[in-house]
Amino acid sequence: MCAVFLVLVTSNISSAFAQLQPPEITGLRGAPFTSQNPPPELQSYGEGPQWDGRPPEGIEPLEIDLFTSTDFYQDREHWLDPRYWRCNSPRQITDMRSGGAGAGTSDPRIGSNPPFSARWGDCDEDWPRENITSPYSFTSAEAHYDALRADAQSRGGPTQHTYDTMPKWDGVYREYLPERRRVWNYMRANQASTLISLLTPDYQQRMVRQLYHEGVNAAHQWSASNCWPEGFMRQWATGPTPDRVIVTPEVVMLLGSSSANITRTVHLDREFPLGLDIPQWYGDTIGFWDGDALITRTANVQAWTQHSSWEFSYEFETIEIFTPVNDEAGNFIGLDWETIIYDSEALAEPVRILWHRSFVDEWKTAGRLGFVECTRRLYPVDGFATQVAPGQVIEYEVPDMFDRPWAKIWKDNFEQDMQGPDEELDLGFD
Repeated sequence: MCAVFLVLVTSNISSAFAQLQPPEITGLRGAPFTSQNPPPELQSYGEGPQWDGRPPEGIEPLEIDLFTSTDFYQDREHWLDPRYWRCNSPRQITDMRSGGAGAGTSDPRIGSNPPFSARWGDCDEDWPRENITSPYSFTSAEAHYDALRADAQSRGGPTQHTYDTMPKWDGVYREYLPERRRVWNYMRANQASTLISLLTPDYQQRMVRQLYHEGVNAAHQWSASNCWPEGFMRQWATGPTPDRVIVTPEVVMLLGSSSANITRTVHLDREFPLGLDIPQWYGDTIGFWDGDALITRTANVQAWTQHSSWEFSYEFETIEIFTPVNDEAGNFIGLDWETIIYDSEALAEPVRILWHRSFVDEWKTAGRLGFVECTRRLYPVDGFATQVAPGQVIEYEVPDMFDRPWAKIWKDNFEQDMQGPDEELDLGFD
């Protein structure tokens, strides 16, 4: 029995070790991390009401921080100081009143005298910034994609698969959560200040604004609450993650649904443009096979936001590399999904996400893929997402979906005494 147990333990370790470690081609893909991956999940400091607003031992608080400020726009000099955020991650700030996304609690972290009593996070916990920034030298997705294709060509590629030779990835997937830890883009792995440092000055301000209104005013403007589109970056958090795959010699399809529907089509061996040069919520994607690895480039993405995280611009593009992972017996167990994000307007430098999706079922035995049609019950009333009963009459201003509606709600309802910027409408056209 002991010998059998050891074999099982060794097998599990080997399978887990293989995940999140795609094959490396130096300077192009699969670069290892400088430290642990997946990242940690930040915890709060102390428990219970006695910790209301009290910093950890040895930490000198700032005179003004996010929870005492009357105008966060004037606090720029403090935005990159973890103490401004009371050493919380963005997701901790977002969840100050709920204890977790959608979860009720009798002891919310906002404390007994909100917002001043907001609880601190762990100031010693963070994930290295160099694990987030791209390890590759490219400054554009186009240059990166061309280099990846040239590398494949140097080895006789890109690979032209037929129905007989193409990778058999069709089926259902779920998120890989070792020790319940998620990818960093879920916004629980880093100090807020570390993530703010990844952005250009204008987009730093946008993210600070969002965290202020979510953490201080509890005025969350979540896309799902408002029946707004979720946007491209929602794929790497809870929500409409692509959990089903269809592979053909001409296209690869990524499908999913939860708070919204997602359908992405990878057009193999094609070039841009694929059609009208009009941004779409999930953009346009082209790709090619390099052996059993799928390499894609996505452009033409609608600029949008992601709650607890940064807004992205019309300059947003990605390189995504999907590589299969097999266990020691050669059985397919999932896909390593490496994504490099380029956005010269929003990001100070490109960033990278490395995720694993575990294969769980074939299409022939899987449950149905649900289709979501959002039926709105929450409306912004005085800036707060408020449930409105059928038949109730309210005054409602139709949002301009191309003019950052979340920002307008915050400006109109909570920033009358603040010195905010003059903002111009950006439709993504030159």
